[in-house]
Amino acid sequence: MTDKIYNVLFLCTGNSARSILGESILSHEGKGRFRAFSAGSHPKGEVNPHALRELEALGYPSTGFSSKNWDVFAEPGAPQMDFIFTVCDSAAGEACPVWLGHPMTAHWGVEDPAAVVGTEVEVQRAFAMAARFLKNRIGAFLSLPLSSIEKIALEQKLRQIGQMEGATNIPEKSA
Repeated sequence: MTDKIYNVLFLCTGNSARSILGESILSHEGKGRFRAFSAGSHPKGEVNPHALRELEALGYPSTGFSSKNWDVFAEPGAPQMDFIFTVCDSAAGEACPVWLGHPMTAHWGVEDPAAVVGTEVEVQRAFAMAARFLKNRIGAFLSLPLSSIEKIALEQKLRQIGQMEGATNIPEKSA
């Protein structure tokens, strides 16, 4: 019997930093049990070099990433996702494409390190912090017994992971 390999998509508006960090960390930490992807609603078109340097410094894959639109994962022939995690508040509030297979979704908001303006040390610290928060969430996710846990309980646990240290909050929508 073959163990299931889960497809996971990390979404962020620009797909240049946080979602790339999530993709790389899960690809490595998931040890072949997961295929990780990333995309954005309004991709910047290039990966932030600070994100790649942070991944390299932590020993994670830092090559082969691209900033792409999330529509590529809603097209026929695209991998069917099992989980979709939004890592920025604005992407969580946007109308997403219709995902095939009805994947489980959760918001794992992390402050945008690419938005930090300051010295090189301050920017580096912001990327290190974002990577740490995502690594902690991914570690918690990987410890879940995915094949045996009920869907409702799993969705609740995924949302709880999103509230771990460093969580951002989605602003309330006005009626």
